[in-house]
Formats: sequence, structure tokens, C-alpha cells
Amino acid sequence: MAFTRATGKHRRPSRVHRTTARAAGVAALATTGVVGTLAAPALAAEPEVEQSGLTPVVTIGDSIADEIDAQAVAQKQAAVDAAAREAAREAARERAAEAAKEAREAKERAAREAERKRLNTFVAPITASYVSTAYQAGSSLWSSGSHTGIDFHASSGTTVHAVGVGTVVAAGWGGAYGNQVVIKMHDGTYTQYGHLSSIGVSVGQSVEPGQQIGLSGATGNVTGPHLHFEARTSPEYGSDMDPVAYLRSHGVNV
Repeated sequence: MAFTRATGKHRRPSRVHRTTARAAGVAALATTGVVGTLAAPALAAEPEVEQSGLTPVVTIGDSIADEIDAQAVAQKQAAVDAAAREAAREAARERAAEAAKEAREAKERAAREAERKRLNTFVAPITASYVSTAYQAGSSLWSSGSHTGIDFHASSGTTVHAVGVGTVVAAGWGGAYGNQVVIKMHDGTYTQYGHLSSIGVSVGQSVEPGQQIGLSGATGNVTGPHLHFEARTSPEYGSDMDPVAYLRSHGVNV
């Protein structure tokens, strides 16, 4: 009786083909260190050489091959896990750096806003007072024929404040102004405070809005105690501008 040999896709791979393929897999695993002490004893337990008439190959049992495959999978998964942990650490470092940057920028913004507010803060030179003599009022009392500033009602010894941030450029006797203080403001304008009974600052000193710079009085050319206040474009007499408009432009109503 004749037997028909299986062909095509239904043909079972020969033992030579299977063992050759498995040997090739073992060689690949050996280069990565997967096949080591585990595979060596098992290899000794298998037939050393199969005489197939072709190139001799080593054969390995299915259970050992499966264990080698499992080791390879475990090593690959360990590498993937290590990469994931490193990526997570890097992401955490980036988040921390971004949070630190945001905190630093917020602090800088707050500092800039505080400085802007400080520079733009103005107050009246006398608290809870009023203008008793207007700007450019005419009288023979003044050498120019008109008032170069405004007078604030104040009894002697009333606290006089710097109206804003600035630096003292004059502090002493000012002739008809009596004891005076002149301050260069942060925007380049100047303010002058005259007829003081005492001076509490010195030239070169920085002042803040509302800081006491002296006490009102009746020194110089006056008929009674008050504060003479001027706004100027320079520290010198004759560069005056409207003090009421000046103060109002900085948010101070007088």
C-alpha cells in the first residue's frame, strides 16, 4: 500500500528544522547573557549531537527553552520599567523647576508692583489741613508780586510730611522762606517746604511718602505760622508750577 507524503502548509517541520531554529535562538540569547548557568546543565542533559547528515546542531528541551524565553521577557520588562521610572523622575524634576520658576516670577511681579505703588504714592504735606493762600495770589508781601506756591494752614510745631519718594537736595536757611527743605522727587520734579520751625532731614537723605521732614513754623518773611509749599521743575526759585494741580495729578485732593 502506497503512502502519500505530506506537502505544503500541512507538512510538519522536520526535527532538523526545529532543532536548527532553536539552536539559533539559543545563540542569540547567549550573546545577551540570558543563557548562562541555567541553560548549561540542561544542555548537558540533552543529546549532545544529532546525526542528521547535515551540520550538527544542539537540541534543547521545550521546558528549558520556555524558561529562557521567560528570562528574556523579564529582562525586557525590567528595562522598560527602568526607563519608565527615569521618565517619571525627569518629569518630576521638570515640574519642580517649572514651579520654582513660577514662584520666582510671582515674587518678582509682587516686588515690581510694590515698588510701583511706592513710587506713585503721594500724600498732602500737612494732614487734615487746607489751602489758606492760593497759588499766584497777588500781594506786596512777595517780591515777585505773586505767590509762587500755596500756604497750608498749620500752627507752629505741626508735622510736615514729604509728599512722595525723593532725595533731599536742600535743608537749611532759605532767606525769605526761613528754614526750608527742598526734595528732588523720583520723577525729576522738586517740592519745597518753607517757614519751618525745625528741620528733621539732611541733604542726600532719601525720604518716603508721609515721612516727617520737619515742623511747621513762622521763620522767614511771614505774618504768622503756616507751611509754604511749592512744586518746581528745578530746585531754584522761579521754576514754580501750580502745586494744587501737581498734587492732584498724583492723586492728592487739596
